[in-house]
Amino acid sequence: MEKRTNKQYALLTLKGMAMGAADVVPGVSGGTIAFISGIYEELISTINAINLSAIKTLFQKGVKPFWKQINGNFLVFLFSGIILSITLFSSIVIGLLESHPILVWSFFLGLIIASIWLVGKTINKWDVKTILGLLIGTGLALWVSSIQTVASVDASWYIVLSGSIAICAMILPGISGSFILILLGSYHMVYGAIKEMNLEIIGLFALGCIIGLLSFSKVLKYLFAKFKNITIAILTGFMVGSIYKVWPWKVKIESEPLVVHSDGREDYMMSNVLPSGYEGDSQIVFSIFCFLIGIALIVVLERVGPKEEKQDS
Repeated sequence: MEKRTNKQYALLTLKGMAMGAADVVPGVSGGTIAFISGIYEELISTINAINLSAIKTLFQKGVKPFWKQINGNFLVFLFSGIILSITLFSSIVIGLLESHPILVWSFFLGLIIASIWLVGKTINKWDVKTILGLLIGTGLALWVSSIQTVASVDASWYIVLSGSIAICAMILPGISGSFILILLGSYHMVYGAIKEMNLEIIGLFALGCIIGLLSFSKVLKYLFAKFKNITIAILTGFMVGSIYKVWPWKVKIESEPLVVHSDGREDYMMSNVLPSGYEGDSQIVFSIFCFLIGIALIVVLERVGPKEEKQDS
């Protein structure tokens, strides 16, 4: 197969940046961006190629065959985009969520709605098994999305554990790694460390990510090889269920904060409401505009995505 062109590598980096930006946001999955942009299965296969066989190739045949075996160019350009995006946008996205939450969540709702349709249509055959998978995925995502934030634990082992669990969610379409970090109480600690360049916390978290990525990707590759339709149906269900979390209009349902962080931030138990009669209904026009932009972005990514799947590094 032909190698990627410079334009395609640039596009791959942009897709990585889109994945990184999505992974910063609770409720949005970088795996969803990878899936609808046509690089998901290549990503899983490439991660699985990093194994003992690749190490043997490195020592026996040299760097070039090793680099080709692990699809090195793909990894470099994609993860450069992811890392660059997380570094640049983590503070921006967090700031926007605090200053304009309704508009930001409306944009992400558009991303997810469009992704549900695009991912769901890749299922070749709908039958009892795929419908059941859709329902299971939806129910599981609803359950996870309804869990409220827990207190933070900053022990080294817990940071590693948080990384290993969150990265599994980050590569699953429909399951937000950042939301998992919120459930674990590690969200602000991790992204705060990235913002402040705390190398100790970043290193521990990265170690956990590597452990989780190399192990969980093997499971995903097997599922896609043996049960592709059912797997996609479950992942589609994850996205349907995640709508509960990203719904823009919310109100506090308790007067006392659920968690009070060391920096004074307070997290409250929240409930979804309709825009009507709610203080955010004055933003409804702008919310619809942001929602439509989210849909348009996913459609554009999907249109250019299939070209990438068939290319080799």
